[in-house]
Amino acid sequence: MAKNYVSNKDETVRMFENDFLEALSKVHWTIPLWLYVPVVLFFLYRSLFTFELTIGNVILYFAIGLFIWTFTEYFLHRFIFHYNAKNKFGNRIHFIFHGVHHDFPKDSKRLVMPPSVSIPLAVIFYVLFFYILGPVLISPFFAGFIVGYIFYDITHYAIHHFNMKNKFWLAIKNHHMLHHYKHSDKGFGVSQPAWDHVFGTTFPEEKNEK
Repeated sequence: MAKNYVSNKDETVRMFENDFLEALSKVHWTIPLWLYVPVVLFFLYRSLFTFELTIGNVILYFAIGLFIWTFTEYFLHRFIFHYNAKNKFGNRIHFIFHGVHHDFPKDSKRLVMPPSVSIPLAVIFYVLFFYILGPVLISPFFAGFIVGYIFYDITHYAIHHFNMKNKFWLAIKNHHMLHHYKHSDKGFGVSQPAWDHVFGTTFPEEKNEK
């Protein structure tokens, strides 16, 4: 198996000379839970008690939001995080957003999105979906969307640092490990591999030669 990383220890490299920017680039893996679980509860509360949506509508749009997140995760990872830059500045931006993770995949402080990135992205997506769905249906939809993001971030940390024994989680982990250590141009689904199968970016089958 090809070695496509700089270090497989829980260590990293300094990315910014400025101490404040450097601190913003690191985050404990529980921060998405503390930051976004209240957001999910807020939108569910608005759905049920402010807009008085039916349980069926809440479940439906929550599920749609969760589904849309899975595609968003795939799209961001494949086309944004793995953007093939053509110049020095572009390569620098790519390294800051994702390249550092491939060089230091065990770095526990750069495995989940820092709020300096996740909050602006959340605002952008909220505004986009608000104009599509309106002020009422956005609430259950966005709650599901954010739950998908939380699941993605925590799953990503667990893949790299938790000892998994369940078959389902082992399959998720193996999928992501192949992306890191053998085929970085495939396997862009982190919390689930479904879109890799849909868009033909799943891994080639290994054939044992006698």
